Amino acid sequence: MKTIVHKADTRGKANHGWLNSSHSFSFANYYNPERMNFGVLRVLNDDTVAPGMGFGKHPHDNMEIISIPLEGDLEHKDSMGNTTVIKQGDIQVMSAGTGVFHSEYNKNQDKEVKFLQIWVIPNQKNVAPRYDQITLNEGEIKNQLSQVLSPNQDDDGVWIHQNAWFHMGEFEAGNNVSYELKDASNGVYAFILEGDMTVAAQKLNKRDGLGILETDKIEIKADSASKILLMEVPMSI
Repeated sequence: MKTIVHKADTRGKANHGWLNSSHSFSFANYYNPERMNFGVLRVLNDDTVAPGMGFGKHPHDNMEIISIPLEGDLEHKDSMGNTTVIKQGDIQVMSAGTGVFHSEYNKNQDKEVKFLQIWVIPNQKNVAPRYDQITLNEGEIKNQLSQVLSPNQDDDGVWIHQNAWFHMGEFEAGNNVSYELKDASNGVYAFILEGDMTVAAQKLNKRDGLGILETDKIEIKADSASKILLMEVPMSI
């Protein structure tokens, strides 16, 4: 097993006043040649948007874009005709494919919205643009890893054009869980949303990231009340 540790305070930073963002991988004005991506996981941005502010209409193509709200309400509009509000417990996916325009705004005028913006490089180019979202059932991720994304339309969670699987779990202190990779040639990027965890024998804290390679099973322990996002992705682009 090989591991790559990305401590929270080593991420790239961007503060635009209305937007405070931390970049796990190179993005916009943050460039680190050693942190361009983890396999097909290209972007992992931890965004906080001020009340009433947001990203105006802008284009994307040939990218799988996943948004995971952590606090507040995020309003999404796109050129496919979708207007939705996503909040904590929702998972949103947009396959940009041949091209799509969208905007994202903090729906509320009195509190921030916090969300993860994740980009995955697809295994098919120029697909028809597509939008989808799910809402996790209350307790669905309690003391277990729940699948929230896969390559399969009929499987649990949303789906994308890539052999990737995302799982989320919220654990009480002292709980242990094992994760078995769907494809042993993949890698897993673990991102600690809350609390303190030991993942693959590595002590991690809130917003730390850990890339894990060359294994088919990962052991995870909650050292405190904690929450984790596991992203299993192909390592070849």
